[in-house]
Amino acid sequence: MTFILPELPFSYNDLEPHFDAKTMEIHHSKHHAGYTNNLNNAIKGTSLEGESIESILKSSNLSSAVRNNAGGYFNHCLFWEILSPSPSPCSDEFMTIINKAFGSFDEMKETFSKAAASRFGSGWAWLCFNNGELSICSTPNQDNPLMESECGGTPILGLDVWEHSYYLHYQNRRADYINAFWNIINWSVVESKYRACL
Repeated sequence: MTFILPELPFSYNDLEPHFDAKTMEIHHSKHHAGYTNNLNNAIKGTSLEGESIESILKSSNLSSAVRNNAGGYFNHCLFWEILSPSPSPCSDEFMTIINKAFGSFDEMKETFSKAAASRFGSGWAWLCFNNGELSICSTPNQDNPLMESECGGTPILGLDVWEHSYYLHYQNRRADYINAFWNIINWSVVESKYRACL
């Protein structure tokens, strides 16, 4: 299996003013493309060639090249999928699930935003399906909850907090970037990922 850089379901400028067009173009066509190409090169001729991305991520004793690039490939595929210039709100049913897990949508948002803001250096914040429940965690670098990492479960929403995802527009204001993220989440996709875990 050769992994392919996915096309975005929107144009680079469609997420403005929240995510600027230049950052989106560089993020997708340079960073994500780099992870894709490097992953294909790292697994070529190995036992991992032909495996699904999920199987690769769950494998033990990955080399740093495979771990970093497989994570970068998967994480960004998920990231683009949950973003939309015309985001759908949470359904009443999914809002009830969030409220049960976190107390309220605002408390979930606060907990997630704190996980994203407090991740030292580069990494990701995640909303996960974990043993039948929703949970929030963060991982360093291009790690994610499918890997042997400090948090577990299946990610259904993720936010990239590497500086390449926001620095052109937000500079050192990561908190502003995190706040902007909440305006462009397609909750119907997040919910569909939750349903697929059941």
